[in-house]
Amino acid sequence: MSSTPETNPRVVIVGAGIVGCSLADELTARGWTDVTVLEQGPLPAPGGSTSHAPGLVFQTNPSKTLTEFARYTVEKFNSLEVDGVSCFNPVGGLELATTPERLAELHRRAGYAASWGIRGEMVSAARCKELWPLIDESMVLGGFHTPDDGLARALLASRAQLARAESRGARFLDRHTVTGIEQEGGRVTAVVTDRGTFPADHVVSAAGFWGPVIGRMAGIDVPLQPLAHQYARTKPLPELAGATEEASKPILRFQDRDLYFREHTDRIGIGSYAHKPLPVDPFAVLDYDEARANDMEMPSSFPFTEEDWAPSWDDCRRLMPALREAEIEEGFNGVFSFTPDGMPVLGESRALRGFWLAEAVWVTHSAGVAKAVAEWMVDGRPETDAHECDLTRFEDAQRSPSYIKDRGSQQFVEVYDVLHPLQPMEQPRPLRVSPFYARQQELGAYFLEGGGWERPHWYEANAPLVAPLVDALGPLPERDAWSARYWSPIVAAEARATREKVALYDMTPLRRLEVTGPGALDFLHGMTTNNLRKKPGAVTYTLLLDETGGIRSDLTVARLGPDRFQVGANSPADLDWLTRHAPEGVHIRDITSGTCCIGVWGPLARDLVQPLTRDDFSHEGFGYFRAKETYLGHVPVTAMRLSYVGELGWELYTSADLGLRLWDTLWEAGQEHGVIAAGRSAFNSLRLEKGYRAWGADMTDEHDPYEAGVGFAVRLDKGDFTGMAALEARGEPRRRLTPLLLDDPASVVLGKEPVYVDGSPAGYVTSASYGYTLGRCVAYAWLPVLPTGANVHVEYFGEKVPATVADEPLFDPKMTRIRR
Repeated sequence: MSSTPETNPRVVIVGAGIVGCSLADELTARGWTDVTVLEQGPLPAPGGSTSHAPGLVFQTNPSKTLTEFARYTVEKFNSLEVDGVSCFNPVGGLELATTPERLAELHRRAGYAASWGIRGEMVSAARCKELWPLIDESMVLGGFHTPDDGLARALLASRAQLARAESRGARFLDRHTVTGIEQEGGRVTAVVTDRGTFPADHVVSAAGFWGPVIGRMAGIDVPLQPLAHQYARTKPLPELAGATEEASKPILRFQDRDLYFREHTDRIGIGSYAHKPLPVDPFAVLDYDEARANDMEMPSSFPFTEEDWAPSWDDCRRLMPALREAEIEEGFNGVFSFTPDGMPVLGESRALRGFWLAEAVWVTHSAGVAKAVAEWMVDGRPETDAHECDLTRFEDAQRSPSYIKDRGSQQFVEVYDVLHPLQPMEQPRPLRVSPFYARQQELGAYFLEGGGWERPHWYEANAPLVAPLVDALGPLPERDAWSARYWSPIVAAEARATREKVALYDMTPLRRLEVTGPGALDFLHGMTTNNLRKKPGAVTYTLLLDETGGIRSDLTVARLGPDRFQVGANSPADLDWLTRHAPEGVHIRDITSGTCCIGVWGPLARDLVQPLTRDDFSHEGFGYFRAKETYLGHVPVTAMRLSYVGELGWELYTSADLGLRLWDTLWEAGQEHGVIAAGRSAFNSLRLEKGYRAWGADMTDEHDPYEAGVGFAVRLDKGDFTGMAALEARGEPRRRLTPLLLDDPASVVLGKEPVYVDGSPAGYVTSASYGYTLGRCVAYAWLPVLPTGANVHVEYFGEKVPATVADEPLFDPKMTRIRR
């Protein structure tokens, strides 16, 4: 019987490095056995990044997703061996702090480890010396020790998984150079090589830094920049004489100087990120035979540049006195991949069905990524939330070759930097600006960046409002050096002004989709959880679920006409998901860039807006969650009575060309009411006081609506919808997104901190912000089901901060301020 997509899909994987071998193993273990892996180089060491990777696996990462990928990689490689040799050496990991800033950062990393379930502890300088006797203890302030980290033997792991996949029917063909990707009707059909053509229902590019080359053959842009990274080995050291094991000491990071170390029996291997970025053109990388003919060991191993190494060698010798008389025996500049945000690129292309990417993946995360992609292909979704890695996440403005090169190079520079969670990129900026940008600059906007957009977080023009606030309420809590970054006391004044008067918020970066066509209502109704069968003018908060009941996104759907809807969405993945499922006759387009939005919120919002229009904006004439197409002054607007700050007001949409006129109209009319412009910092504070969730931070497809606290948006009696059967089969939640109030009015946390219940880590913070109306920091956290009033502790830089489970919404529980 021939293979068909329904029975045993034909899968061709391009690349037999650690990702390709891992993916073949994961797919065949799930019953997809018609798998062919094509490799241009010789097996088992084909010459890509896997062939030279030093194999360091540090599991702890600010990203929960990457941590879970790394944890699975460790578990899997620990279970594999070749000829009696394990594919993983669990020597542990040690990160050193030689500056106070780094020591604080290691406390933060220890918090990540506790949040994500990784064993780790902060240790003294003396303990660091015990673990690594060669270091100069006097330089060290402390360290972070993770006993389950270690060294992945990447080539052995590739061989072990290759053998398992072959035993289930997969075939691995080396010396096959891909020359083309065939397609028909928007679907991939075959892979063409210099040694024949291979029919395929699915093609996965796991080609590493050659990914852009394979992508171009398929007509797909792969946002990946290869860069060279220096690695060197010393000659034998007397201090390691007699060593018989490959490595016995923890893998070591000296991040204050962008260095890492591992043992090679009686030698030390050293990697450096301290040098300038060395971008590599993937289209100019030689193939295996050409590389060998040019005296290169492999295509991914470029000549060692001594001038780039010299400063790092000095730093190595300062840290380890034993290296002062040592010499470098060999070194090379190894090529591997970076993306604009440092995350992998995974998933199926919407432009070419059946063409998948598993790119920009390091050995650290390889098996975990392969598992996720295999689940995605076989089951329709990965078990681990992968939205941070989804290939659709980049905006069009972030996909230019220049952007990818600039941002990929900067990711290399920042690998070991201490980065604040709000820290924006410096270049290229400004890239995307709203029509109000000039006015925002005049008001002294402090911009951060997201999705390429310049986003005001507060306005210096509001600085005079701080003193009256302090006079009325007393001094604002002092902030530590970390929480004071990318913050200003002006934020408190803007939040108070929104609660007491009226403020303008730039909501332009929020994604807007237009859905039209005679089947648009039936389509959206069946794709989402809430009842959309309402008359034109209705606005509905609803959810996009996957088949398992996980929350893919939350949407605001405005029915503007019988067959015309405006959908407020979250990311490009929402457009991708809806487009994939849309029937013929339903048209979906992203209108974000051609439109803009101002949120007008506060108790005086109606006083500001009503005189500008002939339409009735009273509560009776324009109810909550309703929409009108009208005019404000000379500007046509779509007005939606929504509020994500817990106050009366509207979202006002117009076309981008009229945006500045809309801003000026509202600003002029608002002067008699004390209108201000307010930023996203105040917005975040106000929305958390109200308990409004942020998809991607507070909830993802790992969570269902009931445990996430958005079950009110689910109507099980409305008829079938995606994910309905899964929700009906679920029992009572065992965990909940839980509101916490920090007990001490002076305490602040920022997000991703571990939460302790009865002395043990039990969950983690998703979003947090100081609630200026409440006089307490508000934190939402995933925790076991706890009663209101339960006491917990949030660990912030090593300190256990008391907090209490609260009832929600914390502010205006009867919704009287919004519905007036």
